[in-house]
Amino acid sequence: MDDRPDPIELPDGLELARTTDVFDEANHPGGLLRAHQVAAGVWARLLVHTGSLRFVFEDESDRPRTVSAGGSQVIPPQRRHHVEFDGPATFAIEFHRPPATAGPAEGPAEGAESTGLQP
Repeated sequence: MDDRPDPIELPDGLELARTTDVFDEANHPGGLLRAHQVAAGVWARLLVHTGSLRFVFEDESDRPRTVSAGGSQVIPPQRRHHVEFDGPATFAIEFHRPPATAGPAEGPAEGAESTGLQP
């Protein structure tokens, strides 16, 4: 097992669109435990507050990463992944987008940034 978080970084120029509520092992969208992806044009960052989670990119399922309290994992758009609990943990997910331009808002609506937020 690779215990080091992936060195992926958020691209420069993105803006924080929103942060989810804090989830734990008893209160989280079930979709986060199954393969899902962040919407096109949206980047995410998993923030672990307490405990630890295993984070798995589906295309590297043999290389799970342990993300511990105070750590984070950046998730590129449309890259399938899931999380696994490694005991009690609390965490949230940030969603980042390119700056809004004049005109109607583009991109997914709040709550539709990730297929993992669906029940």
